[in-house]
Order: sequence, then C-alpha cells, then structure tokens
Amino acid sequence: MSLLRRRKATDSSKSRISNLSFEKDDKKDQYKSPQGRSYSSKKWSCWDNCCWFIGAISSVWWFLLLLYNAMPDSIPQYLAMAITGPLPDPPGVKLRKEGLTANHPVVLVPGIVTGGLELWEGRQCAKGLVGKRLWGGSFGEFYKRPLCWLEHISLDNETGFDPPGIRVRPVSGLAAADYFARGYFVWAVTIANLAHIGYEEKSLYMAAYDWRLSFQNTEVRDQSLSRIKSNIELLVVTHGGKKVVVVPHSMGVQYFLHFMKWVETPAPRGGGGGSDWCARHIKAVMNIGAPFLGSPKSIALHFSIEVRDIANLRAQAPGFLDKDVFGLQTFKHLMRMFRTWDATFSMVPKGGETIWGGLDWSPEIDSFDDSVKKGKNNSTRNTGQNTKSYVCNTKGVNYGRLISFRKEWAETHSSKFERADFKQNVAKADEIANSSNCDIWLEYHEMGKKAIKAVADHKVYTAASVLGLLHYVAPKLMARGASHFSYGIADNLDDPKYEHYKYWSNPLETKLPNAPDMEIYSLYGVGLSTERGYIYKVATPSDCHIPFQIDTSVDGDSEDSCLKGGVFSGDGDETVPVISAGFMCAKGWRGKTRFNPSGIRTYIREYNHAPPANLLEGRGTQSGSHVDLLGNFAVIEDVLRVAAGASGEDLGGDRVYTDIFKWSERINLQL
Repeated sequence: MSLLRRRKATDSSKSRISNLSFEKDDKKDQYKSPQGRSYSSKKWSCWDNCCWFIGAISSVWWFLLLLYNAMPDSIPQYLAMAITGPLPDPPGVKLRKEGLTANHPVVLVPGIVTGGLELWEGRQCAKGLVGKRLWGGSFGEFYKRPLCWLEHISLDNETGFDPPGIRVRPVSGLAAADYFARGYFVWAVTIANLAHIGYEEKSLYMAAYDWRLSFQNTEVRDQSLSRIKSNIELLVVTHGGKKVVVVPHSMGVQYFLHFMKWVETPAPRGGGGGSDWCARHIKAVMNIGAPFLGSPKSIALHFSIEVRDIANLRAQAPGFLDKDVFGLQTFKHLMRMFRTWDATFSMVPKGGETIWGGLDWSPEIDSFDDSVKKGKNNSTRNTGQNTKSYVCNTKGVNYGRLISFRKEWAETHSSKFERADFKQNVAKADEIANSSNCDIWLEYHEMGKKAIKAVADHKVYTAASVLGLLHYVAPKLMARGASHFSYGIADNLDDPKYEHYKYWSNPLETKLPNAPDMEIYSLYGVGLSTERGYIYKVATPSDCHIPFQIDTSVDGDSEDSCLKGGVFSGDGDETVPVISAGFMCAKGWRGKTRFNPSGIRTYIREYNHAPPANLLEGRGTQSGSHVDLLGNFAVIEDVLRVAAGASGEDLGGDRVYTDIFKWSERINLQL
C-alpha cells in the first residue's frame, strides 16, 4: 500500500508540472505561469556597469596595495631590476664610494604649501584635533569636515594672522616637509641621500615656517627668522666654524632672501647680526626651482583661482565645482582661503615690462612680428652638448601679454586696436550686484556689470598693468599685500625707503649681502610646458559668481602651438618660467652689479626633464618638474658635492639647455 501511495504522488507531481503553461512575450521577454505571476530577465543599465567597474577597479587596487605592503622590500626592487636592468646608485651611495663625507652643515628651507601645519587651538567643530596636522599628511580632517577645515586653515582677512580663537602653527623638525602626503615625497629623498654621506639631525636643519603668513609676520608671530638665525649660528659653532650650505626651494628662495636682509638689519627692525653676518655664516645658497621674479600662475590664482589643470577640469565638468550642482561653492571657498594667505603675494611677477615683456615684445621671442612670420620657437642647445630644451612652437605668441580677453587681442599688434581705461569706471551703488545672499564674501561681489565689462574691454594686460587690474578688482586684498611686498625695480638702492621690509624679498629692490666668498646657485628644471600667459572670458552671470574664467576653448593654429586650452606656455619647470628662475644669476647678479656690490659668484644649473622610464620608477630620477626636482639625482648630487666642500667651479660652472643668457641680454636693466 505504501508503494502504491508513493507512485500516485509521483504521478500527481508529474501531472502538475506538465500542466504548467508558460506564455512568452517576445517583446518584453516575460514568462507567465497559470497563477498570473510574471518573471522578467533583468537588463543591465549604464549605472550598473559603472558601479561594477568602479568596484572591480577598487578591489584590484586594494588587493595590489595589500600585496605590495605585505611583500618584502626586495621584491619590488627585484621586479624593477628585471624590467629596467640594474638600478643606478642613489647620489649619496655613489659619492660615499668616492670618499665624500659630511662636511658643511646643511639648512633646508621649504616652499609654499609643502610644510606641515598643525592645530594648537580651534573652534568647537575642531574638537579633538589639537596637536594634529591640518595641512599635510593624510588630509583626513578635510574630508570629514571641509568647512571647519577651511575656517581653520584660512587667515584673518584684516590682520593677516589667525582668526580669534584659532592657532595653527608650523610643524617642526625634518618631518615638517619630508613628505607632503603619504607616498608623496618633498625633501625625503634629499634627506636620505644626505644621510648616506654621514648627515644626521645635528648637522641638518629644516627651517620650517608658516608659509601662509607674510615673511615679516612669521617673525612677528612665531619668531621664525630669529629661530633660523639661532640655529645657523649653533650649527656653525658646533661644526668648528664651518659655514652652512642653505638649500631653499620654491617660495623658500624668496623667504631666505628676506632673511639675509633681515639678519643684517639693526634691531628692532631686523636681526641685528651685523653687516658681515652672512659672510661669517653662509658658504653657499643653492636655490632650487627659484621664483626670484615671481610666476604668472600667481596672477591667475588671484584673479580667478584657476591654473591650467583646474581650468581644464572645470571645462570637462561644468558646474561640478560651482554652486550650480552641489551647492559646495568650491571655487569661492578656495578663492577666499587663498586670498587670506599673504605669502602668496610674494609670487606675483616682479620687474614689470622690463623683465616680462610689453604689449609687442618679450625676452624669449626675437620680436613679435618675427614670431608671427617665422614661427620661431624657444628651443636652445646645451652649452657644449647636443641636447636641446624644446617645449612648443611660439608662432604668433607674445609672452608680454599676461592676460588677454579673446585670442584676437592676444595676437594682434597693439597699434591695431584701442583699449578702454578700466580704472575710470566706478560702479554706482545701484549697479553693484547684491551680495547679501552670498555665503562667501569676495570683493568681486562689490563689482557692477559695467565694471566687469570695463575690465574685459581693456583687452590685454602686461606685468605692469596687471597689478593695476588686481588693485581694481580686489582693492582691500591688494592694499594688504602691498604693505608686505613690492614688485618694482629700484632706481637708487641707497634710498632709505628700501630699508623697509616689504622690499627685502624682491631681488630688484635690494642688495645681496657683503659676502664675496659666498656662492649663489640657481638650480631649476627645463623642458616642461610652463604657464606664461592666459586668455580669459567673462563668465556667465549668476549669483555670487567669479566673473572671469580662463577660456579653455582657445587653442593655437598648430599641433605644437604654445597656446592650448586658453593658456600660453613657455619653457620652465611647470611652475616657474626660465626667465624668473635664471635671470638674476645670469645677469642681475653676475659679477659686481648694483644688486650684487661685493661680487658674489653666481651659477646656473639647468636640468633637462626626462620622464620616468616606467611606473616602477615613480616620479622619476631625472624629472625637471617643480617639486620632483627634489628627487632628481643630478640636483641632489650637486647639493651633496657642495655640502661636502666643492665649489661651483668644481661642479663645472654653468650648465644650460635654454637661451637664458641670450634672453637676459635682451632685458634692458641698469646694472
């Protein structure tokens, strides 16, 4: 009986299965059961594909990162050697094999943004962050609380110091600027190579300072200049009277220029070290990536908080960084923060049209007309070698026009157009855009439509007129900057007015110290596209907007044109043009001049950029890029040799790949 019941149950199941009827819908790809339920095959959307792609990439990335951190250090080195062959010895190892050892104590001076900053007092939103880094390291707090972070990293718009209730101070020691963020070195490679020949912390000093403050205010608030003076004196005493080798980078170059004038100025205005302090304490100053005469990038950042990369990002994702999409107002926050950092004014181009060129000429181009007709470029040959530094085709380019509105005005000879005087346009109260609804105050909010149009109608701005432009669009900002920095050329350096500290970081308005045995080097990268001028447009009006933008739709007429994406490029290290880094050592200070009365010897060492051979080489050992120069083996070797006792002549004197000496001769400067 049980067998019979089991068989009946089996027959019943088969009957139910056979009675199921599925009706296929060819159009919707659906199947229906007798109960009325429908089943459909899910189709993948673009969003599904994107999510899976991002997830797959992230998973692979984290797996490789875990594998990399778990494997012995010798395995990546083995892989690199298998692909590229035996790796060259780092400079420190190479020179140690030659018998070189630590000799002169070394002082490192970091530049803008590369030094760490930490919180010592903050608002309620920064609870738990005292003693932790706000700038540098992981930037974790920026991601967690961006508006709170911005509030603490910005300075007071009126005083140029910390806002009330906030204290942010520079990190001290070698850790202040060894790495900018995890895995991104600044001074770490240089420090490691110095260690190879015997340097340690007692013979190596990082002159950290708050790079946001004006140079003189670092002394007023933190006594940073006094600390540098005391530490250099200590190094000289503890090393048997051996003078220091100072290695400033980027804005640190200008900061140390200011220091050399400050330390010899009588107290209380200066350090009171006496007129021979530098002669007694400094062997050499080896300036790396030196913006002696400023950088056009500073103009773009103050004018529209843009440079080439930011402008391209903005063009590819319109509104992504603006209020239009997420309400983050990213550009406004960045501009407000940047404009509170007084030290950024030190990077504004110095020397006016004499150095940077005028409406129809620039030192890098033979002449405006010739560049249009012949299409000459800025390539040149290395002295005694067959290597040249070529960046782009300069046909139709005039670098003297730092800002142009429309490509037409950037290329047309000045005799063929007229310019309106924007300074005579004063907006009336009823013309000014209402800024009461703006969460972030900028001086642009006080400009009316006529004032904005007047700026564009002026058509082009040179290094001289661009200062007037900044005073016009941001008068309060520039008034504060003008109290700490100057950008002209001194007629008479003996005039008592040049004893004011605002002139001390401008090499064209101050004298080098009386130290005939000292040496000054300019070490900089070449062969990289470096921003030299911009084409702007008036932005589409909106509430609380920044009215001017780089016009990324504008390109030159040839594939290798120096004009791409609204930016004119020249030769340099991607940040500092050659003319700014090289002119003072090529001509302004070469021999005995009114800027160098004691005849301090000057040397130029250019490093032609070579990209890394593969990904395993990281940022490269022959890079000419502004920050990556600090990992360039040739740069480090030159620094180590001088620190070990060599002179500029021992290094071989000047080494150039560009026409810096030719360009310098075109600059008509009274010496």
